[in-house]
Amino acid sequence: MDERTKYLGIDYGEKRVGIAVTDDSKSFSFSRDYILNDKYFWENLYKVMSEENISRIIVGYPLNLNSEKTIQTLKVEQFKTTLEIFLKKKLMNAEIFFYDERFTSSIAIENLIRSGLKKKKRQEKGLIDSHSARIILQDYIDKEKNINSKL
Repeated sequence: MDERTKYLGIDYGEKRVGIAVTDDSKSFSFSRDYILNDKYFWENLYKVMSEENISRIIVGYPLNLNSEKTIQTLKVEQFKTTLEIFLKKKLMNAEIFFYDERFTSSIAIENLIRSGLKKKKRQEKGLIDSHSARIILQDYIDKEKNINSKL
């Protein structure tokens, strides 16, 4: 795998999709602007993936507290299927993984509060979505590095 590739974190939503990207070393994740889930979504996603040289996509997987699927879980599963078809059409070879996203929105909100942002700015849902994507992606890469260090 090319060392200069990056991972993409996605917090899928019906109105907005939170986006985060790793650095080249795949050690740190950084929030990007969210993408509106509208008629331009796939075009905008393709642009991000091409510019950032994405080799792996981590999609937040929403389960309830009992680890059971919800309506949103089914929507995310459908999104992954559509994403796989999209990648094939664009001849992009990116792996797609689900990652448990429970509590990421709550953690994102708490992090934004502690960051000192004004309340009005913290309430922007797109900002929360992008920070949630960053948390999902950072958890994934931390877990991956931890597993690899034990091998």
